Amino acid sequence: MSRRWLDWAIAAGVAASLVVAGHPATPAGYVLLAASGLVLVARRTAPRAVLAATGLLALGYQATGAEVPVIAFLFAVYATMRAGHRAVTLAGSVLMIVTLPLAALVSPRDLTTFEAFAQTRDVLQIAWLIAAAAAGEALRQAERRADEAEHTKEETARRRANEERLHIARELHDSLTHQISVIKLQAEVAVHLAQKRGEQVPDSLVAIRDAGREAARELRATLEALRDDDKNPPHGMDDVPELVRRARATGLNAQLTIEGRHDGVPAAVERTAYRIVQESLTNIARHAAAATAKISIDYRPDALLIRVDDDGTAFPKDTAAPGVGLLGMRERVTALGGKLDAAPRSEGGFTVQAELPVAQP
Repeated sequence: MSRRWLDWAIAAGVAASLVVAGHPATPAGYVLLAASGLVLVARRTAPRAVLAATGLLALGYQATGAEVPVIAFLFAVYATMRAGHRAVTLAGSVLMIVTLPLAALVSPRDLTTFEAFAQTRDVLQIAWLIAAAAAGEALRQAERRADEAEHTKEETARRRANEERLHIARELHDSLTHQISVIKLQAEVAVHLAQKRGEQVPDSLVAIRDAGREAARELRATLEALRDDDKNPPHGMDDVPELVRRARATGLNAQLTIEGRHDGVPAAVERTAYRIVQESLTNIARHAAAATAKISIDYRPDALLIRVDDDGTAFPKDTAAPGVGLLGMRERVTALGGKLDAAPRSEGGFTVQAELPVAQP
């Protein structure tokens, strides 16, 4: 049973018990008692309004000349205190105690002031009010402590994850960066000396140099991702224009088109979208021999669409294996439940197209 149905069940049960226990003498009395129970359905969403409504309905029923059962008001006191409205609960309770005898005085029965106060002294015992308020406050404090404990647990887990991530980054830096730098440097020096002497550079040496550069670039990107934290947040969609500007600085005619607004896009989707554009532009600069690139970003209610086209030299007949960057893009998109298409076009050039769901499972 959902919470909403449970609220309706409780409100209907209280209304029924009030009608049975109150023994209304008039049709209006039935309506007032039933209404005071049914308004409890909103005690979670509007506790102060429910407190006021149950109080006024109780006073109205008292004014008809019958002795009012105030269980609905006690429920409202409990709900208002649980919501944290202590001052409102206290003020409403005091006002109820004061005005019930006044409502009895204006009832059809002929009562003196003393008789009115005497009649209502047992109707709303202060002890019941205190008990209802105390129960609401106790549950509110218990929920607050549970929330704080959960928050502390999340903060501890986040801190440990950050510490482990930084530890991995340091280990990678210490164990790999130096060796890769040495390999890359030695290969570049060897290629440079061979070219300077007019000798033919062996393909294996060129492959070692290129692999060293690629490894160094990937390692830097990995270390950057590992070191991202709250003080150095990862890149998002607001950083895409800067990517395009840097691409233009290299001589590429990069055109950026953005449609829609990115309000409410999850951070993980923003990071992945940024990486897709970044990796696409990097591949264009390194492999495509392209003069123009078009980047299109379309924010839709249910998805973020990204498309990057270039006019490079790739054709469908090219069967080169996808590189590390493209594989990384596919893994990021798949992890978010999205789709990625990356392939040469029949007219020439390469297209990367991704669809990232905005509503995460």
